[in-house]
Amino acid sequence: MRRRFGAAAALLSVSLLAIGVAQNSRSSTLVYGGDFSDLITLDPGTSYEFSGGLVTDNLYETLVKFEGEDLSTLKPGIATKWTVSDAGSSWKVVFNLRNQKFSSGNPVTADDVVYTFDRAIALKGNGSFLFDEVANMKVGSTKAINKTTLEVTLPKTASPAAFLNLLTFNIGGIVDSAEVKSHVVNNDYGTAWLKNHSAGSGPFVLNRWDQNQQVVLEANPNSRLLPLLSRVILREMKEANTQKIALESGEIDIAENLTPDMVAAKAKDAKFNVYKADSLRLQYLGMNTGADSPFKDARVRQAVRWAVDQDAIVNDLAGGNARKIQTIIPAGLFGYNPATPYKVDIEKAKSLLKAAGKEGGFEFEYLVPQGSCGAGIPCSDLAAKIQSDLAKIGLRAKIRQIVQSELLGIYRAQKAQMVMVGWSPDFPDPDGNATPMSDYGAKSLAWRNAWQNDTAGKLAQQAALEPNPAKRAALYKQLTELQLEDGPFAILYQPKVPLTLAKTVKGYLRNAQGQVRFEKISK
Repeated sequence: MRRRFGAAAALLSVSLLAIGVAQNSRSSTLVYGGDFSDLITLDPGTSYEFSGGLVTDNLYETLVKFEGEDLSTLKPGIATKWTVSDAGSSWKVVFNLRNQKFSSGNPVTADDVVYTFDRAIALKGNGSFLFDEVANMKVGSTKAINKTTLEVTLPKTASPAAFLNLLTFNIGGIVDSAEVKSHVVNNDYGTAWLKNHSAGSGPFVLNRWDQNQQVVLEANPNSRLLPLLSRVILREMKEANTQKIALESGEIDIAENLTPDMVAAKAKDAKFNVYKADSLRLQYLGMNTGADSPFKDARVRQAVRWAVDQDAIVNDLAGGNARKIQTIIPAGLFGYNPATPYKVDIEKAKSLLKAAGKEGGFEFEYLVPQGSCGAGIPCSDLAAKIQSDLAKIGLRAKIRQIVQSELLGIYRAQKAQMVMVGWSPDFPDPDGNATPMSDYGAKSLAWRNAWQNDTAGKLAQQAALEPNPAKRAALYKQLTELQLEDGPFAILYQPKVPLTLAKTVKGYLRNAQGQVRFEKISK
């Protein structure tokens, strides 16, 4: 009898220990639910998508970074300090590095930074233009002075301020050159290996990436930024209702893509907190201004802006999770212009159409992505609202809703008459919006809408390189006012990102660039 009791007691003890371990494991693991379907690679040198940035920010450190929600003041990262000096025909930017290690145990040196920057340029990936076009760098622009000091030479055609800001983006993540070189195959710079492995000094390392399912990160014991959690799992859940059910069951701790109605309901539930993060994203309508387009005349584009009911979109569809904005530089960035001259005025819109020879309106194709748009609004709902508003002035929009990749292919080929999409700058500097939206030669958003305004292009170029803040602000004011009159865009709103968190989650913070420092989160 004693033997049976002892065996039962031992079995109970083992069971309780297993339960305790499981509970402890769950309490030190953050499960983050969201639509991460844009994830293509975890190589910081080629990653360019939103989800890629969310992950690589936690696997790799950058020379400089932003802390908290402040996107105006650069803070030390791998670099403890940096100086910018005028060398006559060029700028010299010198960085001094701290002593630290990669996850492999290898020391972080100036040679690793040189390799990282040269590699990113040589790869000619999606983000390479930030170095070779924005910063006008080339292979060899970065040189190691000693193990902890390096120098970057920039031509006077580049802005040192923009260069420092772009280093906070994915492409600025410093890789372990020895580790990456050991996995190079057929001169691929290690891209095949880095797609689903990590070689950084950040607070986490990549445990595994199960495509279209989840990304699992483990605490990096060699990082100077020791995380409070031992594991972070990004669980891919495309549908808002799936995220809602998983959050309520405790399967996930954070839901990123709930609809505004769901968020409002959770805000009243004592088991959850709602966090409204700022974003630099603009949700907008792009209008093709090509020779055969009905939107060629600026007065037609103005009519669209007078017809769209932004207040209803912001207050009703977005549930207040958005900012009303009509200019091309988002709030939160230097150069933001708060002017909102357009309000619903149907008669004014009709008079503009009449003056442009479009009395009675016209029919056109309206491309819309599937899924959710900014602030969690279903894109189909937002598209229907725009369609209804434009119908009041005789513009008959034929909605064609397709997957975003197909939509972007049409848009990038200048073949979209009207498109509804979002845009976020790659780095927190106004040039991240001003040049792509104003300079036709940049082959970005202005080009996609066949809008060539030489004055706008020159203003964007001047403002990007202007070192005097007051003069730079004046140039951006001039540019944003020009865009309000003649531009090919109707800015709909600047969304906030409402996230719903279990009450147990502490320390969550997301800046407008979309960065979340997982090492500061606890449960």
